[in-house]
Amino acid sequence: MTVVYVDLLFLLNLIANYLLLLGAGRMAGAALVRWRIALGAAAGALYAVLIFLPGLMWLSAWPCRIACGVGMAAVAYGGEARLLRPTVLFFGASAGLAGAVLALELFGGFSLTLERGVFYSRVDLRLLLLVFVGCYFVLSLFFRRVGQRGGGELVELTVTFDGGSAALTALVDTGHSLADPADGRPVVVAEAARLAGLLPAWADPADPVGSVERCRRMGQKGARLIPYRAVGVDCGMLLAVRTVSIQCKGKTLGGLLVALSPTSLGEGFQALIGGI
Repeated sequence: MTVVYVDLLFLLNLIANYLLLLGAGRMAGAALVRWRIALGAAAGALYAVLIFLPGLMWLSAWPCRIACGVGMAAVAYGGEARLLRPTVLFFGASAGLAGAVLALELFGGFSLTLERGVFYSRVDLRLLLLVFVGCYFVLSLFFRRVGQRGGGELVELTVTFDGGSAALTALVDTGHSLADPADGRPVVVAEAARLAGLLPAWADPADPVGSVERCRRMGQKGARLIPYRAVGVDCGMLLAVRTVSIQCKGKTLGGLLVALSPTSLGEGFQALIGGI
């Protein structure tokens, strides 16, 4: 008879679920809200505990497992407009981790799972943490390479305003040449919806000219109009707002302008940046 310690069972599955949800979200270029990811991971860990309670064995059936996975993704990525992509990647990452765990069980001579398919082991917790973290980085590296678009690399940006910071996935586009007319420094283009709550009250991406006028009437600085050309647009204008700082690839790029796009930029990324 196998004795299961509920606290260890919950903790192991919480860690595994959190890393899987975080990794899948990064692969999909989803907007990551850490407390939502933690809540989704906790829901999955609670499910792992429930299936061992008397009378709840039916929860281990495959339909229930799939429903639990979809529910975890819905909680973790609930604010994402395109929920299918991170959900599918979450299931794929889970399958990848399950394969890695199976390999360790076969070659390591110890068990990391119980008969109902949930993570549990009395092996040193530090070893299990290394396993989970290692699988997370391997899967992230693989999907990051797969996620390249037309020779462009996907990178993580941290955009900081006076009111806080936001993490965005950016496509490095060597053809992206927008610059600040005042000093010639590069301009990052970002989806305005991803920065909601961080922008000044006067900023309205759908009304760039009016936003600049409101900014000036309020005696504030930091608003710019950035001209651009695109397919079907000969001469358009984007509202740009000065940031406190932008970080990319471990480097601080300083307080660059962020031009606010009122529409989606593409699948899997929320910002555009030139060659860095």
